[in-house]
Amino acid sequence: MLASSAIIQDIDAMRKSGLATLAFYYCDFREDYKKDRRGLLSSMLVQLCHQSNSYCDILSNFYQEHGKGLQQPSGDALVRCLEDLLKMPEQAPVYLIVDALDKCPNTSTVPSSREKVLMLVDWLIESQFPNLHICVTSRPETDIKAVLDPLTFHSISLHDKIGQIGDIDYYVNYIVNTDPNMRSWQVEDKKLVIDALTKNADGM
Repeated sequence: MLASSAIIQDIDAMRKSGLATLAFYYCDFREDYKKDRRGLLSSMLVQLCHQSNSYCDILSNFYQEHGKGLQQPSGDALVRCLEDLLKMPEQAPVYLIVDALDKCPNTSTVPSSREKVLMLVDWLIESQFPNLHICVTSRPETDIKAVLDPLTFHSISLHDKIGQIGDIDYYVNYIVNTDPNMRSWQVEDKKLVIDALTKNADGM
C-alpha cells in the first residue's frame, strides 16, 4: 500500500487528540539501524510507548528483564514485546507506517534484511490484531509484491500515473534549469539529462 501525506496528516491529528497511536518508520539504506527488522521494531516500540502509559509499562518491564539495557534483546524478543503491546485491551487504534520498504537491503544473506521485515509485516497482518492498521510504501519490487499483494486490503500504485510522471518531469526540468552548475550546460546536454532521469525515475 502506498501512503499519501494527507492520510498521514489525518492519522497524526488523531494521535495528537488521543484517538490513536502512530509509529512511523522510514527504511534508509544509508543508516545501518534504519534498514532492518531490529531497527524497525526498536523505533516503533519507543514511539508507541511515548503515547501510552500502558505501553510504557510494558517496555519498562522489558528493559528491566534485559539488565536495564546491559543485555541486547533478540529480534524475536522485540517481536514478542510488540505483540504484548498490540494485545493490550481497550487501547486506541494503532497505526504502523513503514515507508520505503524497498530501501531495505535484499542481499544474498538468508533471510535478508528485507525478507525479515516482510515476514514481520506478514505476521502482523495475519495475526489480525483488532486495533492494528498497517500502511506500507514501496517501489513495486517483485519480492515485495509477492508477499504484500495477497495481504493488502487496499493498494494504490503511483508509478504509472500521469500526474506522478508529470511532477517528476517538472521537478527534473526545474533543477536542471536553475542549478548554478547546470545552467551553463549546452541545451542538448540538458535535454539528455532530463530525458534520462525522467525515463529512469520509475515513478520515484
